[in-house]
Amino acid sequence: MSLFFYPLDDGGEITYQFTGLGYAALAVVMVAVLLLGVAILGKKNAGKTPAKQLAFSAVAIALAMVTSCIKIFHMPMGGSVTLFSMLFICLIGYWYGLSGGLTAAVAYGILQMLIDPYIISFPQMLIDYIFAFGALGLAGLFAKDDAKMLIPGYLTGVIGRYVFSILSGVVFFGSYAEGSGFDSALTYSMAYNGAYLFAEAVLTIVVLLLPPVRKAIASVTTLARGE
Repeated sequence: MSLFFYPLDDGGEITYQFTGLGYAALAVVMVAVLLLGVAILGKKNAGKTPAKQLAFSAVAIALAMVTSCIKIFHMPMGGSVTLFSMLFICLIGYWYGLSGGLTAAVAYGILQMLIDPYIISFPQMLIDYIFAFGALGLAGLFAKDDAKMLIPGYLTGVIGRYVFSILSGVVFFGSYAEGSGFDSALTYSMAYNGAYLFAEAVLTIVVLLLPPVRKAIASVTTLARGE
C-alpha cells in the first residue's frame, strides 16, 4: 500500500482505490490543471478576463459531472449513454480554444477518477481517465465565431475519446472479447465503445439542431467569450 492508493480484490481482479491523501492530491492536480489552462489562455488573449473563463469552465465541468450521473443506458462492462455530459466539456473548447479545452477536459477526467475510479494499472488509468476524457478538449480545434463549428468540434472530441477507449479495451480488457461473437479484441472494443459513445453523440446532435437550443448556446457563448 502506498500513500496514495491501496489494492482491492474485486472478484478476483486486483483494482486500486485512492487513499484520503490520494484523493486530496488528485483534487489539487485538477485545480492546478484548470488554472494552468486559464493562465495560458490569458497570455494568448490580452484583454480577456481569465476569471470569466475559470468561472464558465467550472460551471460547465459541474454540469458535465451532474449529467454524467444521469444515465439513459448503462453498459454491462462500464460506459453509459448520459444526459449530454460530453457536450458540456466540448463547449469549453468551443468557447476558449484548444488549450482551454484540453486543460478543462483533463481536469474533468481527474474529477471522474475521483468520483468513480476503476483502476487496474497506472497506464490504464492514464488512458481511461486522462487521455480519453482529455480528448474531449479537441473540440477546441473548432473554436470559431461560426456557430456551425460547434457540432464538428463536438464530434472531434467524441471521436478522440472513442480512439482512446478502443485502445484501452484492446490493451487492458481484451479478454472480454472471448465468447462475445467478435473475431478480435479490436472489433469488440470498437463495437462496445462505439455503442454508447455514438448513441449519446447522435442524441446530442439532434438536440443541438433544435432552434431554441442553438439560440440558447449562442447566447451563452457570447457571455462566455465576453463578446
